[in-house]
Amino acid sequence: MSSEPGTALKYQVLRAEFEYESVKKDPSVAYALWCVTGVLGGHRFYLGDTGRSVAMLFTLGGLGVWTLIDGLLVGRRVRAVNRSRRAEIMARYGIVDASEQPPDSCHGPQLPGHTAS
Repeated sequence: MSSEPGTALKYQVLRAEFEYESVKKDPSVAYALWCVTGVLGGHRFYLGDTGRSVAMLFTLGGLGVWTLIDGLLVGRRVRAVNRSRRAEIMARYGIVDASEQPPDSCHGPQLPGHTAS
């Protein structure tokens, strides 16, 4: 039984993507939780920020100030959590995620006619 080269890798990538989709956090759910339970830190519990959630719970969201600030930052935090989870899953499967790689800027811009030494 012969298989096409790269088929195993293709299925591995698909499995990793499927796993990521199952743990990915939804920004609309995070915002809904912020609206309903923001003062109690419900949105932070949803995103896995347990320490901050407990702090918000006991301070009533910093008497509302922390809750208001979080309203502006929920979307950014969801993206950060999702990016981290995706990188973890891809690393576990041994897949290098090109979207997570920083650009190679160690040598600075290349000038015409010059080569890096």
